Amino acid sequence: MHALERKETGTMTQQFPLDAARAHALDQLIEEQEKILTDRTAGSVRLREEAQETLAGGVASAWQDSRPCAVWIEDGHGAHVRDVDGTDYVDLHGGFGVGLAGHAHPAIVAAVGEQVRHGTHFAQPTRDLIPVTRLLAERFGQPRWRFTNSGTEATMAAVHLMRAATGRKKILKVEGSYHGHHDAVQVSGYARVADDIGPDDRPRSVPYGPAYPTEITDLTLVVPFGDLGAVERTLAEHPGEIAGMIIEPIMMNIGLIIPPDGYHAELQALLHRHGAHLAYDEVKTGFAVAPGGATELFGTTPDIVCLAKSMAGGIPCGAIGATRELMDRIADHTYEQVGTFNGNPLMLAAVRAMLTEVLTEDAYRGFDALRATMTGGVEAALRRHGLPGYVAARGAKGSVIFTERLRHFRDFLAYDDRWGHLHWLYQHNGGVFLPPWGKTEQWTLSVQHTAEDAGRFVANFERFAAAADTALAAAAA
Repeated sequence: MHALERKETGTMTQQFPLDAARAHALDQLIEEQEKILTDRTAGSVRLREEAQETLAGGVASAWQDSRPCAVWIEDGHGAHVRDVDGTDYVDLHGGFGVGLAGHAHPAIVAAVGEQVRHGTHFAQPTRDLIPVTRLLAERFGQPRWRFTNSGTEATMAAVHLMRAATGRKKILKVEGSYHGHHDAVQVSGYARVADDIGPDDRPRSVPYGPAYPTEITDLTLVVPFGDLGAVERTLAEHPGEIAGMIIEPIMMNIGLIIPPDGYHAELQALLHRHGAHLAYDEVKTGFAVAPGGATELFGTTPDIVCLAKSMAGGIPCGAIGATRELMDRIADHTYEQVGTFNGNPLMLAAVRAMLTEVLTEDAYRGFDALRATMTGGVEAALRRHGLPGYVAARGAKGSVIFTERLRHFRDFLAYDDRWGHLHWLYQHNGGVFLPPWGKTEQWTLSVQHTAEDAGRFVANFERFAAAADTALAAAAA
């Protein structure tokens, strides 16, 4: 007997929600796995306690403060990391999507090491700017570029540029999407969901906590992912007010959602009819889902593209590319796009190595093979044990979605968090480090992962699925 009863709705299979007994069964498994994790990471727990004296919250970023404890890392080697307690893991966390090169890749080590010997910072242009921007233009189809030091800075520059070019104040974003931690985009995100988020087809703009003034966040209008009708209606209701829309072309940070066919081309045409621009946040998708990111994958070149994360092999980085018309607003100082470390020589050396030596055609063939192993193994286990879900994946990125349908943020909110967290625990305790917040995040493959690494992920998933199936069947008996 399958652990979860299902009912057929047309061609869609949909699980019933967990009842109290089954929810309790999953909670018990979570409690057991969390104890296993904390018992074997005593060094991390001790360091966290020591750090509390001088480090706010005992971690360097809120994203590191995961349940049941932050795991402190002391080494990265190839496709693996080692924590302070000496446990080795297959690293599919990838630094929240940074790790396409893996750790200490010889090409990155050589490029950065050579540049260090010639200086680490000048705040002046250096020769690598020219070949690197040419390589980016080839991959993403944008003729002009500027650099930043993070994805947050890149998306902030995109918002500023759209406003400067149009003279308009308002922007559009997708409900539930994350584009960094600047004011304009910390709106209607996950983790701080307000009681009143509005109806499904007309979501309300909600600031991400008290740090973000409504005087600014009210200028950001939100729409569901994949819903062209909502975009068209919002543009019509705010004529001549919207500068543009920023969007992850594949929505991440709530799992992974592929857009409907033709969505991006139609979205761009719709925005242009209203005098607004389209900006892709390719901080996660750039280089990861295809050599030219989602821009290449979907065949629509936006007005602006934002890059970061995996671009520089682990060095802090960011970039914004755009049309000549838009970039002229930077060149003529209509918009002052600045930053002391922008285009710093260490980053440029690493980007040049990534684009010429690491992210080759062979690399993408490797991603395809490993992704097929992981996707096939997980979906077979889901079917075998009667568990809800599927895998959404492109290129080096993938996510196990523990529900039968994930189209947008409201679908994400509707399904149980227990599945993702329990899966994360089984992977972690089985020697595979996935990003925390299991329901929300994605795996990232590197060029240094092997078939053995992919096999360990699948084996851990089978253990998780079998344990969940058994526990839920017992609870239902």
